[in-house]
Amino acid sequence: MSDNVPLQEVTIGAQCKTLRLPTIGSHFMRIAEQATREGHSHIRYLDALLTAELEEREDRLITRRLFEAKIPRLRTLDDFEFKVSPVSMPQIRELAEGAYLERAEPVLFLGDTGTGKTHLMTALCVQACRQRKKTRFISAAGLINELVEAQRNGQLSRALNRWKRWELLAIDEMGYVPLEETGAELLFQVITERAEKAAIIITTNLPFSEWSTVFPNARLCKALLDRVTDRAHIIETGTESYRFRRTIEKKKKKSD
Repeated sequence: MSDNVPLQEVTIGAQCKTLRLPTIGSHFMRIAEQATREGHSHIRYLDALLTAELEEREDRLITRRLFEAKIPRLRTLDDFEFKVSPVSMPQIRELAEGAYLERAEPVLFLGDTGTGKTHLMTALCVQACRQRKKTRFISAAGLINELVEAQRNGQLSRALNRWKRWELLAIDEMGYVPLEETGAELLFQVITERAEKAAIIITTNLPFSEWSTVFPNARLCKALLDRVTDRAHIIETGTESYRFRRTIEKKKKKSD
């Protein structure tokens, strides 16, 4: 190795930093040594460098998307127990491919507590992040509280614009508690502004016929249902809590 090599390494490292190519800056010497050992051409060496940079950049983007999504607990489809659920695995796998995102189609999970609604929604959120989509997970109560607070502080327009920028908005636990009229109207506004423009996923424990029990305005409730069910993928997760059954099975194993 000549006396100039260390200086060249420093120079290349500085140039990569200026060009914002951190992976190339960190690995160019290691990949160069490997290329020399294996007799690779200059073109193949360059291809290996650029591939490493792109792969690392992709990993960083996905990590950022997952962080921005604010998913409470990461879950995947591989963790879901399809064998004890009425949910169709092929249908969910097809959704996971992401075509519904491109078509801005709603996805609704309906079922009792413990039947896997949030798990499935979370898994689709994770998959959307891996597809580089700007994703946000929030409970219906959390979203409404944020909107009401923004309205109180005279920042509602700014808050609504923030919610419009997500390519996928996942709203958990719709209908779990009755809504005040102001909160229901603000929620309706968020959902309406996304209609046919960006995808939304909703989980609820209420059949559609009972949504009027939590939305104080019957006309608004009907209009909201029209928005969320139009072109929607409606998936029923059943009434039997597999989470409860899993707990019982664990207790049985311990007692055995």
